[in-house]
Amino acid sequence: MTEFKRILLVEDNRNDLELTLMALAECNLANKVDIARDGEEALDYLNSRGKYVQRAFGNPAVIMLDLKLPKVNGFEVLKQIKESPLLKLIPVVILTSSKEDRDIMDGYSCGANAYVVKPVDFVNFVRAIKELGLFWAVTNVPPSIC
Repeated sequence: MTEFKRILLVEDNRNDLELTLMALAECNLANKVDIARDGEEALDYLNSRGKYVQRAFGNPAVIMLDLKLPKVNGFEVLKQIKESPLLKLIPVVILTSSKEDRDIMDGYSCGANAYVVKPVDFVNFVRAIKELGLFWAVTNVPPSIC
């Protein structure tokens, strides 16, 4: 039986969170989606500390990361992931509303594997999330240590 790896969704906006979960469910992914609502919670999850000290072993197949987060912003979360020997190989997709050239450049400079601007239109938003979920959680083959 194939074990499906988790997806970590780091998103503080309730509407974007619900739309993303709905879009992932529509493409029938069997992957479990874990949610962090701020950067500090994402880092606690990834490092199995705080309320996540008992979380199941293993890294998510992909992290979908918003940039504008409370407590610790997405760039800092990304930097800490890519500096960690245990986390640096996890694919990170920045999923944000920012089209700023500076944010795009900073995202890739910090080690993002992809940068996706959240479409404003509902249909395009759902399509983009489905494509991301299918590629990163199903099609992409991560290193076996992830």
